[in-house]
Amino acid sequence: MKVAVVGVTGLVGQMMVSLLKERNFQVSELIPIASDRSSDRNIRFLNRILPVINIDEGIDRSPDLVLFSAESDISIKYAPLFSKKGAIVIDNSSAWRMDPEKKLIVPEINGHILTKNDKIIANPNCSTIQLVMVLAPLHRLFNVKRIVISTYQSVSGTGYTAVRQMENERAGIQGELSYPYPIDMNCLPHCDSFTENGYTKEEMKLVHETHKILDDTNIGITATAVRVPVLGGHSESVNIEFSRDYKLDEIRNCLLNTPGVLVLDDPQNNKYPMPLFSEGKDDVIVGRIRRDFSAENALNLWIVADNLRKGAATNAIQIAEYLLNNSLI
Repeated sequence: MKVAVVGVTGLVGQMMVSLLKERNFQVSELIPIASDRSSDRNIRFLNRILPVINIDEGIDRSPDLVLFSAESDISIKYAPLFSKKGAIVIDNSSAWRMDPEKKLIVPEINGHILTKNDKIIANPNCSTIQLVMVLAPLHRLFNVKRIVISTYQSVSGTGYTAVRQMENERAGIQGELSYPYPIDMNCLPHCDSFTENGYTKEEMKLVHETHKILDDTNIGITATAVRVPVLGGHSESVNIEFSRDYKLDEIRNCLLNTPGVLVLDDPQNNKYPMPLFSEGKDDVIVGRIRRDFSAENALNLWIVADNLRKGAATNAIQIAEYLLNNSLI
């Protein structure tokens, strides 16, 4: 299978290449694609040095599968051109997520809705993926009424420039800024740009994408997204109200039996999820599982995941694996 990775020199693009190898994905030819400013670079894949090409050259190479990790405007312009050449596109940008004609997929939750007619498939936002991985099985059992989410998102979610900004600040070096304020020794209640309703795009993604993936717009959702001086791994404090009562053992047993979810919940022995533990892992880690006594049928959770892996690259490749395993590609 000829696999193209668009945005191959970025953090997520590099992780996609690494995971194609790690997960032994069927790649007969890798086509590394990036913008013209990166077209003089090379990447290593399976002990081969491959030149990075521009996107027009990539289309001419007629890949079977395209993993997109580029800006939304690039995806809107070029994803249809790849699909017209016969490729299936799995897109990591926000370009197609809320398009009613496109599927928004977390394979463990709604992979079953994919068909051979789906030529452009949307990969959800990183903070949404880790949320719904925990939320979906609980929703099936107890029917979620309302969710209050506070995220603590690492600088790697913004990209190379943000990582360098934090590292430069720690080293006392003046450099290019990704954020309007210092990020080291600081927290910014500002992920993505602000919208007219006072929420950021990141916060609204949590609302709209969760509704679409769970196929339920009746769930009340509100979010505050915060950027924190952590190199990798997103964390979320999640308060859930259910339609019916529950026992904590039911919650734990449900999550313990959910593929892709790891329960780490022994606070008396200082065992709880942290970004430190999520690095390099594909599992979504959940802990601090406790009843919220201030509201009826309410629950508090703490959810952590590697935002470059399950939050982006791993989920995209899992979609491709699902397509292969079910003869949809």
